[in-house]
Amino acid sequence: ISIAASQVAAGAKIVDVNLDDSMLDSVAEMAAFLSRIGVEPEIARVPVMIDSSDWNVIKEGLKRIQGRPVVNSISLKEGEESFLAKARHIKEMGAAVIVMAFDENGQADTYERRIEVCRRAYDLLVEKVGFAGCDIVFDPNVLAVATGIETHTDYAVDFIRAVKWIKNNLPGAKVSGGVSNLSFSFRGNNPVREAMHSLFLRHARKEGMDMAIVNVSTAVDPEEIAPELVKAIDDVLLNSDPHATDRLVEIAEKIKAESTGTPAQKEKERSEAPSSPRQRIVNMLVSGSVARLEDVLEEAMKECGSALGVVDGPLMEGMSRVGELFGAGKMFLPQVVKS
Repeated sequence: ISIAASQVAAGAKIVDVNLDDSMLDSVAEMAAFLSRIGVEPEIARVPVMIDSSDWNVIKEGLKRIQGRPVVNSISLKEGEESFLAKARHIKEMGAAVIVMAFDENGQADTYERRIEVCRRAYDLLVEKVGFAGCDIVFDPNVLAVATGIETHTDYAVDFIRAVKWIKNNLPGAKVSGGVSNLSFSFRGNNPVREAMHSLFLRHARKEGMDMAIVNVSTAVDPEEIAPELVKAIDDVLLNSDPHATDRLVEIAEKIKAESTGTPAQKEKERSEAPSSPRQRIVNMLVSGSVARLEDVLEEAMKECGSALGVVDGPLMEGMSRVGELFGAGKMFLPQVVKS
């Protein structure tokens, strides 16, 4: 309850309540929690979003809510019959609805797929269920960028284009998104993540994005972000430079080093220091370096006895080190992909 109150105090316009957890009786917990926040004046003054992947939890939440809630979420991934049945129940209970851009073929991750799925869902909700356009909120899937994987480079710009299309072609519909997904590659580096969120929202809002799941207390003013960082992030978001991810990783490393006092060069220096072939392979794997790789592998095979010895030894050791660094937030996803 105190967390919900602090979110409202910080400026949240909706409180999203999710109690999905394998150790909880989520149906009972949702009922109890909604009943409790309903008597808290500071929380009850904003709408509640009932958020669950379990339909029974959503149904229980709809029974307990005061005022007009938003359901998060339904989609077409289980087919039209299930989608329409859930939508009719939500409408009958007087709620608005978040619609995820999923269908029977999976998650929509391109511009074309996003608009195709959203158009189909909108037509079903309006024509077969009787929803007003303004009670439909589309989430066209905010996905991670700057991952080092080529197929991910258009994720942000395609989302932004989809926002514009939805606002221009689906009358009354709103658009939302879980913005934290965008910056997953840079987990452990909150200054860069918050800057990415802020600039992404600036682009999406220009095209008509109505709402987003964000931590309002950590929001950053785009005008206060360093120009070099703005340029690098915008090039990533809009996919306007093939080297944008590398540039953003370099800047992120500098920011991380400045904030923690740990020199970003440490891993690089370690990889370049004189050492045995076995240790050089570990260091090269961590740094993503391929200089003289074949020569080092030849030397390592002599040291380890065979190619399999190299795989089972220094390569596995290096990947373990990469996993530890990534888990501790000391490596970013593009660097892991490079490794």
